[in-house]
Amino acid sequence: MVYIVAAEAIGKIKMRLVLAMLCVLASPTRAQDRAGEFDYYVLSLSWSANWCALEGDARNSPQCDAAEDFGWILHGLWPQYDEGYPEYCNTSARAPSRADTAEMVDIMGTSGLAWHQWRKHGVCTGLTSDDYYDLSRRAYARITRPDVFRQLKNDITLPAAVVEEAFLQDNPELMADQITITCKSGYIQEARICMTRDLQFRSCGQDVIRDCTLTDARFSPMR
Repeated sequence: MVYIVAAEAIGKIKMRLVLAMLCVLASPTRAQDRAGEFDYYVLSLSWSANWCALEGDARNSPQCDAAEDFGWILHGLWPQYDEGYPEYCNTSARAPSRADTAEMVDIMGTSGLAWHQWRKHGVCTGLTSDDYYDLSRRAYARITRPDVFRQLKNDITLPAAVVEEAFLQDNPELMADQITITCKSGYIQEARICMTRDLQFRSCGQDVIRDCTLTDARFSPMR
């Protein structure tokens, strides 16, 4: 009888542990992911032609249409902790309308990307969707995108450090520890610039400032 009672007690404890784990897994956000609570922003710029070669063409993305004129597009403006980042925060802000996301196509390539960036990152800013898109546009305008890459006629390979140097040269206020270049599958992927909440350049966290070290990264010309 003692063994039966003990077994039942252990069974109940296990059940409580399982339920507790399910509650954690079902939670839409982590405890620290609270809207408006973050340390700085990462402005992420993606070279459109490289993204199209890697993913966009396979998706038949309108961003990759030859009639478009996309170079460095705004991938997103991301709230960042000094280490790590929040995502999918709870917010009472109204979701953007289709008209709102469509207005971002000129710098983001597709309205789908504009929606995704709001849903994953914008909700963690503590801003309304209108204010988030406005801030994103102002952050994008804060950076001079090097014109030299728009002059390319053919695919080339180059050190990732050359891309960073081009941004530094065209943005004299920007320092080397405030920008990082990422690569994906052998291509230059993104330029990521770290900014304060009022869009001043600042040093990136150690988990962000991880430069691509390729010396032969691929770079495709404008479509």
